[in-house]
Amino acid sequence: MTARIESALAHIGSIEDLAALDTPIHRLDPRAKLVTTLALLVAVASFGRYEVTRLLPLALYPIVLAALGDVPAGPILARLALASPFAILVGIFNPLIDRAPLAALGPVVVTGGWLSFASILVRFGLSLGTALLLVATTGFDAVCAALARLGLPRALVIQLLFVYRYLFVLSDDAARMIRAHGLRAPLGRRPGLRVAGSMLGQLLLRTLARAQRIHAAMLCRGFDGVFRLRRPLRLGARDVAFAVGWCGWFALVRAVDLPQLLGAVLGRLG
Repeated sequence: MTARIESALAHIGSIEDLAALDTPIHRLDPRAKLVTTLALLVAVASFGRYEVTRLLPLALYPIVLAALGDVPAGPILARLALASPFAILVGIFNPLIDRAPLAALGPVVVTGGWLSFASILVRFGLSLGTALLLVATTGFDAVCAALARLGLPRALVIQLLFVYRYLFVLSDDAARMIRAHGLRAPLGRRPGLRVAGSMLGQLLLRTLARAQRIHAAMLCRGFDGVFRLRRPLRLGARDVAFAVGWCGWFALVRAVDLPQLLGAVLGRLG
């Protein structure tokens, strides 16, 4: 169990490490990338539940972002696979509920339930994949700074930063407690409900004590509620062009059925 916790933390931290690269995508202002990501999420949510093929052109944005940002596909796909059971559970019963035939692939009849299930999976991949690429090409601190500059309440931004930053500290404490129990308990014996409750109580007390020490240390260092980045945010013409160009692409994909149009053009050429 301890090894699984430490492995999960390493996977989370590796995404953040990619934000230290120096590529054209990394040099863009975080606000431009954040606004573009939010526009993509809105576009993904705006399609109907049966419109699977119309979602596919939106995948151009994460593909270009990963290519220009030198983000390897392996870490992103691994995290998508890790979270995919939640998306599968959301739509797994759709084929059983919605059996109305809507399309045909040769002799195979595709029902509405299968289309909506595929739509859920495509939406999940586009949304989470783009969010992971945003963190990988920007860094979580810069994303939170962009949220603050865009008007998100400062208290909420600080909470997001603390939750992310001290998630690793809390998980390290939990891993040490589990390791200590494993060294003292009989071989292969897992903590029972009573022991697990006691361990959770100790972890809570240690977390509260650590929070008080961290708060006192931050006040001693003059913390005023503002997190400052080493690289100040500067929104230039290139950043605006990036956001406007991609938002225009999302609007085009939403307004025009590009896969159907491409199919019609290829049919005429053939």
